[in-house]
Amino acid sequence: MQRAFIVIAALTALFLLPRAIQRELTVAQSHESLIEKRVYAYREWQSVGVWVAEGERVHMDAGGEWLYTPGEIHGPQGHSRYSAPSFYPLPGVAGGALIGRIGEEGRVFLVGDGTTVYADGPGLLYLRIDDDILSDNDGFVVVRVAVEGVE
Repeated sequence: MQRAFIVIAALTALFLLPRAIQRELTVAQSHESLIEKRVYAYREWQSVGVWVAEGERVHMDAGGEWLYTPGEIHGPQGHSRYSAPSFYPLPGVAGGALIGRIGEEGRVFLVGDGTTVYADGPGLLYLRIDDDILSDNDGFVVVRVAVEGVE
């Protein structure tokens, strides 16, 4: 009886193990898939749940609208007339634009309605609106992210 149990367990493991390995490979491959994520105008840095390795290329496209200036709706490219002041996370670009960084302390870069960056270090991809006071903002933009591995 005990031998029959061992044989059944071994056959089950031989049958299920390749499927488990294939599932692991599928999950690992999805890193390069297109990911869509909402980024809210009233929240600090938001992880999009994508880990980026140093040297990988990250392509982002964004669309949608959010309230940045009272009474005015803008897209991820930000305000057409007002630049972000020196105390914003990324000064000198359009105020209210979509910005990003890779890692907790990564370099901040402009995303706007789309960009491609190369990761200068590893980490999670974070996005947010370029603004200092978030409590008076509203809305969100949808960002599509694709990561291409190091060749």
